[in-house]
Amino acid sequence: MTERPDHLPEYLARLADEEAARFITDGLLSGKDNVPGIALNQTVEPLPESPRWRLRAIRDLIDDAMYIYRDDRPTQADAWLAPRLHAILRLTRAEAADPGLWNYLALGVAPDFVVWRHLSESQRTVNARYFKGPHYKQAFARLWWAAELFRDGPDYGPVVIACGNQDMLNTTLRLDVIDHRPTAQALVRLLERRVVRTGREANALAKVVNAAAATLMYDVVAPDGQRDAQVVRRWIDEGDEGISVHHRPLPVGPAEDRAPEAAVERLTEHFAELFADAPVRGREEGEQVTEED
Repeated sequence: MTERPDHLPEYLARLADEEAARFITDGLLSGKDNVPGIALNQTVEPLPESPRWRLRAIRDLIDDAMYIYRDDRPTQADAWLAPRLHAILRLTRAEAADPGLWNYLALGVAPDFVVWRHLSESQRTVNARYFKGPHYKQAFARLWWAAELFRDGPDYGPVVIACGNQDMLNTTLRLDVIDHRPTAQALVRLLERRVVRTGREANALAKVVNAAAATLMYDVVAPDGQRDAQVVRRWIDEGDEGISVHHRPLPVGPAEDRAPEAAVERLTEHFAELFADAPVRGREEGEQVTEED
């Protein structure tokens, strides 16, 4: 099985897409080979030598996730890791939109995690897009963005709920509507209240919510509050001071106001009505429905 890199530099770096592609081999995707760390680190673009870019805390967090869930399905690690990764790796959205950072994290810092988490049991291989892919697919980008979009101000509790359902995590990150905070929180509440339970149901809900957005402007009927960019900026800048994040308790995010309660409840009720009429494979036939990775 692919192993943890022997040598890790002190700071994160950027690995351009064209360089990353060179290291995504069939041997790596099958979990048989390691990434040649020395060669890879000769191709990267260094990031500033600031505490915010130190990678040791991130690697320690990943090691902890793999240890905690060593006897469970690797999919269960997502809900634990997403909020903690977001709290440790404090990024602006512009920085998080840079694929070079995620390429390096997957190939230069934790290729063993990507194989452990995403190796297909049936095909015995890893989809290459978990190493180098869009934000909704790449192994670490998907977790960071899930935490960013599903957190309710400083509260990561909704992130845990959303990431506990693989279809909610995988489907909604592709949708533009998820950037509207009351929409994101309403989706989580339907999971929390067990109106939506299975992966198929979460997928059906996301589809009808996205389709309805073409005719109903959610930000008009359920407006979000004014967001304070300075609060988020101060939270990010704390990373330059070398703050530490404890792994066991759920961390606390930026001290932003939460999404407006009235707006969240309005959409929760509306989405429940949409879901009641949504086609869900297996719901009428009564077949057993299980979560998918």
